[in-house]
Amino acid sequence: MASICDAARNFRISRQSATGIEGGADRPRERSCRGAAYHAAQAFIFERTGKAAKSHNGVRSEFARLAKEDPRIDRSFAAFLARAYNLKAMADYAIGDDVGVSLSEAGQAIESAARFVACVSRLLEPHE
Repeated sequence: MASICDAARNFRISRQSATGIEGGADRPRERSCRGAAYHAAQAFIFERTGKAAKSHNGVRSEFARLAKEDPRIDRSFAAFLARAYNLKAMADYAIGDDVGVSLSEAGQAIESAARFVACVSRLLEPHE
């Protein structure tokens, strides 16, 4: 398993998985889009604090705290992390015909994840 240090150095690879379709046109990469945003948030936290959040809740709350202090980060991104986690849980564990993630919701999550990862990528680029 990769460490947070590896995620901080290599999370741009995850950006590629934030878009696209896996398993056919009817099965968006909900895990990849959530994973890419989650790992980007971890990388951002690590680069800003030198510490790794140890849980999903820790990543969400620490990212929200740091994002609030940085005007370059869209305020909706902190809420997106929580929403993406909930979408993932619904996609993985929901039971019944009326429960689940629609293709539209999945598409919006993928778009948000791509914007999230692009924003964090710009913030973590080395400045010369």
